Amino acid sequence: MNRHRTALSVLLSAGALVAGVLTAATPSIAADAPTSFRPQHTQGFWTAERMRAATPLDVTAVPGAARTAVAASATPTAIAPTAAASAASPTAFPQAGGAWTGGGAVVKTSGRVFFTMGGRTASCSGNSITSANGSTVMTAGHCVKYQGAWHTNWVFVPAYNNGSAPYGQWSATKTFATDQWAASEDMNMDVGLAVVAPLNGQTLSQAVGAQGVLFNGGYSKRMYSFGFPAAAPYDGTKLVYCSGNSGKDFLLTKDHSLGCNMTGGSSGGPWFQDFNEATGLGTQVSVNSFGYTFLPNRMYGPYLGNEAKAAYDKAQAS
Repeated sequence: MNRHRTALSVLLSAGALVAGVLTAATPSIAADAPTSFRPQHTQGFWTAERMRAATPLDVTAVPGAARTAVAASATPTAIAPTAAASAASPTAFPQAGGAWTGGGAVVKTSGRVFFTMGGRTASCSGNSITSANGSTVMTAGHCVKYQGAWHTNWVFVPAYNNGSAPYGQWSATKTFATDQWAASEDMNMDVGLAVVAPLNGQTLSQAVGAQGVLFNGGYSKRMYSFGFPAAAPYDGTKLVYCSGNSGKDFLLTKDHSLGCNMTGGSSGGPWFQDFNEATGLGTQVSVNSFGYTFLPNRMYGPYLGNEAKAAYDKAQAS
C-alpha cells in the first residue's frame, strides 16, 4: 500500500475489519451525478443469521482528497422531534463508549442498517428523524453508496437486538446522499438518507418516533453519539453510546470530533446535541463517519450544513 495511505478508516462493518482503498484522484462534482437510488429488496432476505453474519468492511482514504468547504455561518435550521418517550435513568458523561442502559426514545429511533454491496452483506447504523413523510432514516453516505455503487437489499431495523427486529424490518424505497458524496465521495459530506416503506399500516415515525434535526448548528457542543459497533471489542448485538464535549477536526476534514471508541458497524449512527438522558430525545447534528488510524478512540462526523439540508429536503419530499 502507498505510504501516504491509511489516513482514516470509515466505520462500515459488522465484525472484524477488511482493508479497502478510496481512489487518490480528485474528482469534480458531475452535474448529472445521480443523488438518489431505488434499491431492490427481496422480502425475507434478512434472516437473523444473515444479519449476524453481515460482511465487515473497513476502508482507508488518501490525504489531500477532494474537500468541500463547509459554511458554518449559515442560518440554523431546526426540525423538532416527533414524539417523547418514557423516562430513563441517567448515565455517564463523558463516556468513551459503553452499552446504553438508559432506555428512552433513542432505543426505538436508533437501529442497524443492513444492505448488499458488491455481492456481500454489510451493516451500518441509522436513526429515524422527523420528516414530512414520516418515513426518513438518516445514516452515513457510505452506508447508501460506496465506491461508485448504490447498495441494494437496504433495510432499517430499529431497536435491533442480537438478530431480532422488535419493530420489524423497514425496506428502503429510495436512498439519498448529498450531491458531493454521490459525485465524489467527499468525506466532508458523508451523509445519507433513506425513505422506507410503511409497515403494518404505519409510517416509521408512527411506529418508533423520530428525533429532531438541526442544520448549521455550529461546533463545540456537548454531544452524545449512538451506534451498533460490530468490530472487536463490540459484537453488534446492542446499542452503544459515547458522550463528551465535541471539537472540530484539524486535519483532513471540517467534521465534528468526539472522544469515542466505537468500531466498524457504528457508521451512520446519530450524534445529538441537547440530548436528554431522561427521555432519550435529542437534536441530531451529525452521524458517525470515520476515525483516523493514528488517533485511536476518536470519532468524526460530518457537519450538517446546507448540503445535508438539501439532501434531507429531497428525501422528506419523496
